[in-house]
Amino acid sequence: PSFFAPPDGTMFHSNTLDTQELMQRIANDLIDSYDEELELEIEDRNVDDIGAPQPTDRLARQQYFKDLFQLQGELVKLQDWVQHSRQKVVILFEGRDAAGKGGVIKRITQRLNPRVARVAALPAPNDRERTQWYFQRYVAHLPAAGEMVLFDRSWYNRAGVERVMGFCDAAEYLEFMRQAPEFERMLVRDGMTLVKFWFSVRSEERRVGKACRSRWSP
Repeated sequence: PSFFAPPDGTMFHSNTLDTQELMQRIANDLIDSYDEELELEIEDRNVDDIGAPQPTDRLARQQYFKDLFQLQGELVKLQDWVQHSRQKVVILFEGRDAAGKGGVIKRITQRLNPRVARVAALPAPNDRERTQWYFQRYVAHLPAAGEMVLFDRSWYNRAGVERVMGFCDAAEYLEFMRQAPEFERMLVRDGMTLVKFWFSVRSEERRVGKACRSRWSP
């Protein structure tokens, strides 16, 4: 059974690949990326209170990769549907540090064609960009027909990081809160599908995650 159904309720089947060919294509890609899988497994490894690695349940890991493999196959079908039907898809990823946002984006895009699905992770604005309309630099990264764009953090930086760290004043924050709903309505009216994900994690898990990253950093 397929996990994905387009918004109109119809099921999509690729016109270019049957199920067997699709699974073989993913399997070949998986064989070519064992080094990446090993790296990701190290990142996902359980750690104790001081960040030391703990033994991993091998059967649980096998089930994890089995499920991941199946879901990534569904993402390839989604990609083919977006390209075939010339959809424009915008996906926003926001969340607390160490909540797993980056790992999820990596897993989603791992088997997808970068010409169809790309990640937009904007750096801090330069002096010129600070004088632009706030949403202007995000507009440049929006998808054309047949594309998906995943924003690793988005315009919601103004309501989160910038507000907390004092990078915007109260008037700028309030103006953002007024403009953001209308900006997003404009995107939807123009035919874009807008999806938002928020990742949260408990303080204790954030502490362990940061300790793990520090331990494994070069």
